Amino acid sequence: MINSREIVLVSTATIFGAAASAIAFHRFFYSNRLNKRFSANGVVDGRKPSPRNPFDPTKRKGYLSWDDYFMAIAFLSAERSKDPNRQVGACLVSQKGIILGIGYNGFPRGCSDDKLPWSKKSKNDDPLETKYPYVCHAEVNAILNTNHASAAGQRLYVTMFPCNECSKIIIQSGVSEVIYYVEKRLDNSETTYAASHKLLSMAGVKVRRHQPQMDQILINFNEY
Repeated sequence: MINSREIVLVSTATIFGAAASAIAFHRFFYSNRLNKRFSANGVVDGRKPSPRNPFDPTKRKGYLSWDDYFMAIAFLSAERSKDPNRQVGACLVSQKGIILGIGYNGFPRGCSDDKLPWSKKSKNDDPLETKYPYVCHAEVNAILNTNHASAAGQRLYVTMFPCNECSKIIIQSGVSEVIYYVEKRLDNSETTYAASHKLLSMAGVKVRRHQPQMDQILINFNEY
């Protein structure tokens, strides 16, 4: 698992369901590998930008908002997941805008990604032959990866709305706000996420859906 301190940028656009989230992430990051830039409103511009006037004292336009930035970190973290079916990322941020911890869904430390199963179902109907008894969710990993910083009063950005079990840990750790991108996952019951909403509401945890300010964000390592 990774500790805090990461950079860069991620996708955004209206998508539905868990599978759609993974597809959207791939599209936003990898569909345009040309030297494309963004205008101030986030629209891709295929032309190279004009050289900046060295005497211009104004700041650069078109930079990332804090919300887009932290949600981008969550999406980027999801790319570290070995899960072939679902990749989820989370980013825990202080009220001062400092990244405290990041995480993605995967097996616990010391548990081999190659020896435990990644399957969703077992041919023998044995739950121990599926991933579910073993996987740690992204939200939990982000909270645990804080290098002893407290999660109390902090914000948690997560690519998918947390399940009821993660919601319990979010509440118990004192997180004050959850910002999510996708509402629910396609292969889970409504009950799980209805319980999440109920728990978070009763505990006074603020919940909001991320509203991206840019349509997409491209990382091109060759530009630097």
